[in-house]
Amino acid sequence: MRRVAAAVALLVGLTTVTACGPDDPDPAPAGAAPAPTATVPTPGAPSSGAPSKSAAPRPDGTITVAFAGDVHFEGRTEARLAVQPPEPALGPISRSLADADLSVLNLETAITGRGAPEPKLYTFRTSPKALSALKDSGVDVVSMANNHAVDFGADGLTDTLAAKDSSPIPVVGVGRDAKEAYAPYVSTVRGVKVAVVAASQVEDLTNQKWRAGANKPGIASALDVPALVKAVEAAKRQAPVVLVYLHWGEEGKACPTAPQTAIAKKLATAGATAVVGTHAHTMVGSGMLGNTYVGYGFGNFLWYGTSNYPNSNESGVTTLTLTADGKVTGEAFDPATIDDKGVPQPVTGAAAEAALKRRDGLRGCAGLTPAPKAPAAAPASP
Repeated sequence: MRRVAAAVALLVGLTTVTACGPDDPDPAPAGAAPAPTATVPTPGAPSSGAPSKSAAPRPDGTITVAFAGDVHFEGRTEARLAVQPPEPALGPISRSLADADLSVLNLETAITGRGAPEPKLYTFRTSPKALSALKDSGVDVVSMANNHAVDFGADGLTDTLAAKDSSPIPVVGVGRDAKEAYAPYVSTVRGVKVAVVAASQVEDLTNQKWRAGANKPGIASALDVPALVKAVEAAKRQAPVVLVYLHWGEEGKACPTAPQTAIAKKLATAGATAVVGTHAHTMVGSGMLGNTYVGYGFGNFLWYGTSNYPNSNESGVTTLTLTADGKVTGEAFDPATIDDKGVPQPVTGAAAEAALKRRDGLRGCAGLTPAPKAPAAAPASP
């Protein structure tokens, strides 16, 4: 039983190919629908199949899905790649991810040791060890649809895609072309079919220069709204539970932007069970938009450095309980604070209650209604 969740009475229900130059953005055509992942995965595409920690269906048919925010293995967090078992790279809050039937977060970096940095203020890179470290921390699916996935150009992207191919966990949101970048990861989790799609809505160099196209590697873009909507619709035809992880919002802003609220409505209409994501470096409101759960910002998680944005060290894991047909029946939040080593540390007692109260207060400007609370778990057997 999780002490943090118990303290706040919200325990979780369980809980390239050819490189292109800067003058050839070649975005995916707005009218082109990304094809869904096949049952037998194509090279580089997210594979189908059950995650390693899946188990038999529950009597009530529900599953739990956990989400966390942005992760870096650079600066003060690079050393987390060297921690030895049983210590997980993501620290003690990894238990909240491991306890869930499926967990998803964002790896905001290129996976490469080569390439020239892109002309931008911040560039990040890590090694393929990062994917193994995330798996060992209880993570099941990684989004790389963000504004730092191609920080080291064509060579870096080639290496990132190679790391994706050999990854111990599925990577979504980046690919050798638009079809692969928008393709969902599809899996059966405790008897429930689930699809995960990822894309970036951040208007930046990466989303323009390195947006995946018909014959071009890069990230899936949420700026191409028709393409993303069609990807979600295609995923919905494969699975009743569709999770969309977006890189979106405005840095430092604790309220959703107009582009965020607009695309959330479109994806809800397209059949998304949950539309969640990160980028703001601070938490943003979460709750229900009709029958769809929307998390406008989960904040930083394993964070490489300090930030000048207010409340940027506030973090945590959000866990949803979902029915087999995609209905949200529970939400729980395990709060954490990022320590001076960049690691999210669980908070308990009064601090946890205050963190939950502040988080719930962010819903005011998000236009969302409260999600149903996950029931408290029964006490553990002696």
